[in-house]
Amino acid sequence: MRAIKKLIPHIFLMAYLLVILYPFLFVLFSSVKVDNQSIATNPFGLPSTLVFDNYVYAWVSAKISTYFWNSLYIGVLSACLSILFAAMLAFAVTRMRYNRISAIIFQCILIGMLIPNNSLMLPIYGIMRQLDILNTHMALILPYVANAIPFTVIILAAFMRSLPGEIEEAAVIDGLRSGGLFARIILPLTVPAIVTVFIINFLGNWNEFLLANYFLSNDELRTLPVGMVGFRDAYNMNYAQMSAGIVFSVLPVLIIYAVLQEKIIEGVTAGSVKG
Repeated sequence: MRAIKKLIPHIFLMAYLLVILYPFLFVLFSSVKVDNQSIATNPFGLPSTLVFDNYVYAWVSAKISTYFWNSLYIGVLSACLSILFAAMLAFAVTRMRYNRISAIIFQCILIGMLIPNNSLMLPIYGIMRQLDILNTHMALILPYVANAIPFTVIILAAFMRSLPGEIEEAAVIDGLRSGGLFARIILPLTVPAIVTVFIINFLGNWNEFLLANYFLSNDELRTLPVGMVGFRDAYNMNYAQMSAGIVFSVLPVLIIYAVLQEKIIEGVTAGSVKG
């Protein structure tokens, strides 16, 4: 009886996993089928013959490669810059001896978390126009970095507060100043939290559509979410090629989680237990 009770949660979790994977498996199987007819006759089964030409066509002819690399480098660069600025700010707020000023700055950061992103679209557009960087990738990188800083500071500050002060005292005795203490001691110890916020920021940048749709007009500069909308409108009669494009959009996320899953878990649970 006890074994059955232990088995029930696993059954529910497996059923939940199947529900989550069901749409992705449908897209994956559809991406290697011949045409719409083969998808309609056998929508959820394996194809009789694997057709990888759909991936080649989507990557080359439909410009998925251009959109893919645009999204990849914008997402990675924006996430790295936001982490760099946020880590320095979190270090100043949590580890430097300016208690009153640090408290005021941290409260301002919390207020920044309360402002809806969509409400800032028109002011951001005006700023980008005044800077004369509309229709360039910088028009996306700057808002992405600024938008990610409040959340990143809060996560990194919570992690840095859990680090023992004896480490800093020993480093100061060895002659390290603030810059060396941040770069050589605090930053390496904060890697689990950095990996976690990097993935969250990267996914937000990777999937962002609104700013990318309105701030970029040249097709060669578009990111993958915007490009996929045009791909859907142009090739909405060929669901196999559409599915191949969707697989390309999901692939980086799967790779990141597969490679960094241990760091993600470590970063999420870091600081929850103090020794």
